Amino acid sequence: MSKKLADIPVKVIPADDIDEYEEISLYAKHKKIYPRWVTGYWNNWRIFFVFATQLFFYGVPWLQVNGRQAMLFDVAREKFYVFGMVFLPQDFVYLTALLLMCALGLFVWTAIGGRLWCGYSCPQTVYTEIFLWIEKWVEGDRPARLKLDTGPANARKIRLKTIKHTAWIVFSLWTGFTFVGYFTPIRDLWTDLSMPATSPWEAFWVLFYGFATYGNAGWLREQVCKYMCPYARFQSAMFDKDTLIISYDEERGESRGKRQKGSDYKAEGLGDCIDCTMCVQVCPVGIDIREGLQYECIGCAACIDACDSIMDKMNYPRGLIRYTSENALKHSYVEKDIVKHIMRPRVIMYGLVLLIALAATVAALMLRQPIKVNIARDRVALVRETEDGLLENSYRLQIENADENRHVYLISADGIDGLKWIVDGGNKVKLDSTGTVEVGIRLQADPAKVGPGSREIHFVVQAEDAPDMVSREKSSFIGRP
Repeated sequence: MSKKLADIPVKVIPADDIDEYEEISLYAKHKKIYPRWVTGYWNNWRIFFVFATQLFFYGVPWLQVNGRQAMLFDVAREKFYVFGMVFLPQDFVYLTALLLMCALGLFVWTAIGGRLWCGYSCPQTVYTEIFLWIEKWVEGDRPARLKLDTGPANARKIRLKTIKHTAWIVFSLWTGFTFVGYFTPIRDLWTDLSMPATSPWEAFWVLFYGFATYGNAGWLREQVCKYMCPYARFQSAMFDKDTLIISYDEERGESRGKRQKGSDYKAEGLGDCIDCTMCVQVCPVGIDIREGLQYECIGCAACIDACDSIMDKMNYPRGLIRYTSENALKHSYVEKDIVKHIMRPRVIMYGLVLLIALAATVAALMLRQPIKVNIARDRVALVRETEDGLLENSYRLQIENADENRHVYLISADGIDGLKWIVDGGNKVKLDSTGTVEVGIRLQADPAKVGPGSREIHFVVQAEDAPDMVSREKSSFIGRP
């Protein structure tokens, strides 16, 4: 039974004894982390993903498709070009579907292998890795960087720091320029920068995104993952005891201790861990994986490569630190059966929803017609009678050509027997790629065939040179009250 607050004894400290108590701060000063360079299987995968993601990011804006930038989000003109497809604000549902699939994909991978996204493809991880490469190239590996930072501010230190930060700033500005190039044609942006004739807003966003890259990857680094990223906090909700995580085999590794190579360390009561701390030295977030799973761990597997290299030197089996599951580590099943436990209800559920969303999106894109038609009724006179005794309704059609080619569109209507349509300027409209036109159209019908109230009709807009490119938009025809 819980105690009431009033029942809990409170110790009163006499004023004379206050000096005997030490004040403890709840805030710890940040200590810079100096990750050691590591090579190995998992490091090769990290390098691959760094190059793959950055090749896409920096290269795509320079590609041309149908004489236009392959990927351009022209917010000012409300047109978005993606590898030959043109999307308009009405196509916002596709962005929603994309974000949904990204979230589901993240859930699937997290349930299977933990923070794989964080360790290999997250922009924060990727850019931090690039900045660390530059730092190592200029200042050297971990021991050299530690010695440089703790040493005096001599000419060599100033020179190396200047070179490093200059390289960081140039890379960050190029990153900011590329980012803005997704929203402003990058070739025009490059020309404007070289003149210079860049608009203030474009210059602001280049500098802002460049500054964010420089600050996050150069200075904040692991602090973004620890304190700013929400994913680190809620990832445990997607973990279970069959999720693959980076784990230290405590049963095999303990007790830790130094020993001579080739010695009978087991007779001394020692495990396979030689307490070299290499797993800590290579960790980009500065944790000790031997203390168990921690939310700071981004799953980069640098500690696995480091530990495996030490095991090779000691002629011990690899895998003291490895990807495994909690159940496998507790011998609930053998390691070779891990794959069988991947396809469990949680993963199947996430995967099924992801496949349904992907299939629906692909089907919608394949059936998508690159004609957008908006209908506005004349609200001044809903219905009037012509000299011939016909009932007439007036409308305005806004037609957008969301295709990369120029087309001639035919305008018609159906839904009532004998329906006539009169289009201002004729029923043929020429539209360039991504062009928009607004036309007036009057529909006339025999009162006997309309009846009182309203009747459902359809406006049909069809490309003359591509009969399968057609849009049918529903509207209504108002008869006599």
